[in-house]
Amino acid sequence: MQLVARERERFEIDRLLTSAAAGRGGVLVVTGEAGVGKSALLQAAVGGLDGFAVLRGAGAEFERDLPYAALHQLCAPFLNFRFGLPAVRRDALEAVFGLGEQTSPDPLTVGLAVLGLLNEVAEERPVCCVLDDAQWADDASRRALVFVARRVALERIAVVFATREAGAESGLADLPRLPLTGLGDEDARAVLGAVTHAGLDCEVFDRILAEAHGNPLALLEFAHDTGPFGVARPLRARAGVVGALEEQFVRRLDRLPSTTRTLVVLAAAEPVGDLGLLRRAAALLDLDAAGLDLAENAGLLTLGPRLRFRHPLVRSAVYAAATPGLRRRVHGALAEATDPEADADRRAWHRAHAVVEADEDVAAELERSADRARLRGGFAAAAAFMEQAGQLTPAADRQAGRLLGAAQLRLQAGAPAAARALVARTEHRSTDAGGSAEARLLRARVDYQLGRTPKATAALVDIAEGLDPDRARETYLEAFASFMYNANEPGGLQQLGARIRERAPRRVPARPVDLLLDALLDQNTLPVEEAVPAMLGAVAACRDSAGPSTGPLRMNLACQLVIDLRDDALMEKLTNRQVKAARRQGALAILPQALRYQAIARVSVGRFAEAAASIGEAKAVDEAAGTAPLLGAELVCIAFGGDVDRYREVQSLLGSGGRPFETAAEHYSRAVLHNGLGNHEAALEAALEARQRQRDGSYSIWAVNSELVEAAAHVGRGKEAAAALDHLEALARENPVPWAVAEWLQARALLGRGEGGREGKGEDRREGRGGYGGKGEDGGGIGGEDTEALYREAIDQFARTRVRVLYARARMTYGEWLRRENRRPEARAELRAAHDLLSAMGARGFAERAARGLRAIGARPRPHSEDPLGQLTAQERIIAGKVAAGATSKEVAAMLFLSPRTIDTHLRNIYRKLGISSRRHLRELSL
Repeated sequence: MQLVARERERFEIDRLLTSAAAGRGGVLVVTGEAGVGKSALLQAAVGGLDGFAVLRGAGAEFERDLPYAALHQLCAPFLNFRFGLPAVRRDALEAVFGLGEQTSPDPLTVGLAVLGLLNEVAEERPVCCVLDDAQWADDASRRALVFVARRVALERIAVVFATREAGAESGLADLPRLPLTGLGDEDARAVLGAVTHAGLDCEVFDRILAEAHGNPLALLEFAHDTGPFGVARPLRARAGVVGALEEQFVRRLDRLPSTTRTLVVLAAAEPVGDLGLLRRAAALLDLDAAGLDLAENAGLLTLGPRLRFRHPLVRSAVYAAATPGLRRRVHGALAEATDPEADADRRAWHRAHAVVEADEDVAAELERSADRARLRGGFAAAAAFMEQAGQLTPAADRQAGRLLGAAQLRLQAGAPAAARALVARTEHRSTDAGGSAEARLLRARVDYQLGRTPKATAALVDIAEGLDPDRARETYLEAFASFMYNANEPGGLQQLGARIRERAPRRVPARPVDLLLDALLDQNTLPVEEAVPAMLGAVAACRDSAGPSTGPLRMNLACQLVIDLRDDALMEKLTNRQVKAARRQGALAILPQALRYQAIARVSVGRFAEAAASIGEAKAVDEAAGTAPLLGAELVCIAFGGDVDRYREVQSLLGSGGRPFETAAEHYSRAVLHNGLGNHEAALEAALEARQRQRDGSYSIWAVNSELVEAAAHVGRGKEAAAALDHLEALARENPVPWAVAEWLQARALLGRGEGGREGKGEDRREGRGGYGGKGEDGGGIGGEDTEALYREAIDQFARTRVRVLYARARMTYGEWLRRENRRPEARAELRAAHDLLSAMGARGFAERAARGLRAIGARPRPHSEDPLGQLTAQERIIAGKVAAGATSKEVAAMLFLSPRTIDTHLRNIYRKLGISSRRHLRELSL
């Protein structure tokens, strides 16, 4: 009846459903206080919906700790559609529903699986997914459904949430909202008039209206049970309408016989409404479940295939009004009546609420429930079970261990503050040294996650001393690597390295983790020639054991070591293998950074469009997971492309939104950008900042040395590049792969230094006009013949690698030298070749620099046609690139966390913009 006043709200839901049926899905969050009519509105809108697959579920206050409880309600009738999903997602869904192997799927994979399931259903008919009482839905279900809701804009799927509040912690705060408020005076009078008898006193009628504040449920309930002056009892000052309704329901309960009251409390403690279970539990309490008829007649609940309360407020009011002793009795009966094989977790939950004192048997059962929840990917639920197990554990040491386990699960569930509180409790309970060390280690990890400070890193190192040697070295690696990328404190990294080396001498035999730790310590504390052997050993070990099981941190470190060592073949091999393995195994925690290292490798070999696709895919994973993306790799890719505006836009995001500053990547990319633009003073400034950072004992990307030499040579400040040249020489001698040798040769040519041509070796220096050195403040360049030989040998060495962008740059710098030597025909050939190569790659800044060199000698750079894909959006370019490479819509959808239908919609837009009509045409354009 109150729906007469909800025409606008009903129209909004109908519009959402109509749009979804046409393939333009969406989401609505219906908000409002208890009793305002949210459920009634949803029932009217979707209760008799034709032509749709309707998935309905509701959160239950007593099921918030049961993982994926709400998702079970929604998806169970449609699980047969899972067979159309990719294996990884099908396995995740089966793990969540207990149908297959317990694989502990991560929340992102579960979200993708649910999205895929709904897309499969939507292939047959539009889907309407409704979650009522979302404020009580378990965390795992709500996260999965919010993930789905954000990805249905081009699907035949509508998602509707109904909730009392949509705070930030719910994930619903930024979704489209449809607020429900109390009825206006005229509508409220109409509702009340329809349910009250004609003889009701006008003053009583007005008093009910005033007390109800337009709340439809309050109007109905107050009218049902009126006193001579309106509602049976005036509202308490702080109770509000909801509090008054709860009091009303409790008074109605109090008028029932004692045995019936106990039955209603029993039903309130059983969230499913399973009448068979209630009858068995009632028998254990020597009660006859037939007494529930009286509660139904009183308007408190409805009997049927399932027992349902008149309103969720009735359940919560009844349960809250019961004495603690009565609650324990009914939970005990429900636990005994629950099948331990079919519903072990709910039985454990009831047992936990039935005991007063600590009970090891109950605690152990709760721990087993926590393990099952963890294996289904429900870390929040697992943490709740484990925390309750800890509270009911009699032995202090065992209690500390379980609470520590709960803290670890809270951390995995993304709740570091809750984890810290649990750790604090364990620190007061643990009596053995091992337990205390574990507590301190977890506290340090929590503190580090909350704020990546030097103090938190130092705490990790301190605590590692109390662990066994293997775990200590793993912790040292975690601490040192994290500090390496984020430290800005002068000398801090070297001091930390020395401290770790003192406590963790080299281990024989060494595991990959040990070799990585040794490599990082050597790289950041020893001269290059002494560090390279350990770096090579670590890379070889990680190459042989590469895969998601290697761990995201270790994989990242191995990739960075390979790039610093200038091994182009292994760089491509390792980055591509990591991406393939992460995709195959659904290791979405690893995939984004694997894609970023793949992007850097692709830029190095001149495949700029593919690098952009890797960055785009990495950002899609981060967006799907709700995490702020790391930006260093993207900055490097943009810098080589020469897009100043885009670079500044991304650069401004460093350090914001929980992101690290990524100082090393920022320095290196800024040097690359400005060398490409010809702003060599700015490039030198960035490179010198990186070198100063290294001198101060902080990490800097080794590749910055080549950028420093080039910038210093161009502005005549060769002395400032001496240390960089020494670095390049030491690396080339210790690891004489073509890439490293080529960079050393080119640096010597740029600075005008022949054999042994470092400062202090005057017998090997010859005066002349070589490089830029003879023309700047440093003087002392080598002869032109030697310089030319160095340039040409550097180009030959680069030609033996796959790093095409550096090969093209080497030809450009050689052409610039030839121009200064007034050898115009030869300069024209080199600069033109460089310009053509750089333009084709998309290195616009460097290409324009080569073009300026050509124009300076009276030559015209060849025009290069505009990129036909330039008019596409970033996401459309990624899709076009993958389709052109032969991927199907289904494969692209899996990579970008969209549906095949969405990919096909994007493809139609791509064809329209490009004026083509097929995948074949797209492949031809992309060649």
